Amino acid sequence: MPDWKTICVLDDIAPLGARRVAREKGGDVALFRTAQGEVFALLDRCPHRGGPLSQGIVFGTSVACPLHGRVIGLHDGCAKAPDEGCTPSFSVKVEAGQVLLDAQELATLGVDRAGDG
Repeated sequence: MPDWKTICVLDDIAPLGARRVAREKGGDVALFRTAQGEVFALLDRCPHRGGPLSQGIVFGTSVACPLHGRVIGLHDGCAKAPDEGCTPSFSVKVEAGQVLLDAQELATLGVDRAGDG
C-alpha cells in the first residue's frame, strides 16, 4: 500500500503546465497538468538525450521535449512512434486539492538514471 506524500496544491501547476520536484537522490520529477485537470508525474529527463521534460510543451496527454521535440506519453513515459525509449513514470493522485506522490517511488524510482543520456 503506497505511503502518499503531499507535494503541492493542484493550483500550483497551471493547466498545460509543469512543476519540478527536487529529490535527495536522482533527478528531479516533473509534474504535468493537462487541460482537463489530470496530473501525471515523470522523471524530468527525456529518454533521448536527457532534456528537461518540465520545460516542454504539454498537449493532450503528452509532452514534447524542448530539445528535439520527442513526444512522450504522460501515462507511461514512453516516446511515441517512430521514436523509442521510456522515462520512469510515478504514481500520482489528487485528493482534496492536494497533489500526492508515492513516497517509496519518489525515493527510489529512476535514481540510477539521473546522469544517463
